[in-house]
Amino acid sequence: MYTLALLSFAASAHALGRAIVTNQCDAPLYLWSVGGHVGPQVTLQKDQSYSEVFHVDPNSTATSIRLSTIEDGFNKPDASQIEFGYSLDTYLDTNVSYGLTSVFGGGFPGRTLGVKPTDSACESIVWPAGKPSGQNQTEKCQSNTDLEFTFCSGHCLPSWFACGNNAPGDTRICCTHCIGSHHCVEAP
Repeated sequence: MYTLALLSFAASAHALGRAIVTNQCDAPLYLWSVGGHVGPQVTLQKDQSYSEVFHVDPNSTATSIRLSTIEDGFNKPDASQIEFGYSLDTYLDTNVSYGLTSVFGGGFPGRTLGVKPTDSACESIVWPAGKPSGQNQTEKCQSNTDLEFTFCSGHCLPSWFACGNNAPGDTRICCTHCIGSHHCVEAP
């Protein structure tokens, strides 16, 4: 009984970090918290954020936040999604593993995506072209660290958005490059 109470106290004394999603794209981003069940759709407009404290779902080994640029994209077959997943590693919840996975498609070409921990000793994950460059990357950090996933980091323009002469006054650069001074395109 004493040992159980001590473990319970130790776990509750350890503050858990948060999974944060920030949308810096011009268009809305749709997300769902997924564990043993799927939470309701949350819509993030430009420069809005969503967060949840790291938690363990008793019906699932990991928790994820699924993201899509399509409304109700979680329920549409073959709609491209990104899964920002995390799992608490030990019974004392002292570490969190995290990663990004492309689901149902080729990711989001022309958008810069990344996860940045608040603890600078932990590894960031960056997809500069909106998709993994090879193997999906998984990292580990202390569970009291916040992990921020940013979609269109730096407010970059996604592929096929107007730029240059077609967007007077918009000084943002394209995630890849502006072709003919009028539209962003994905790098070859």
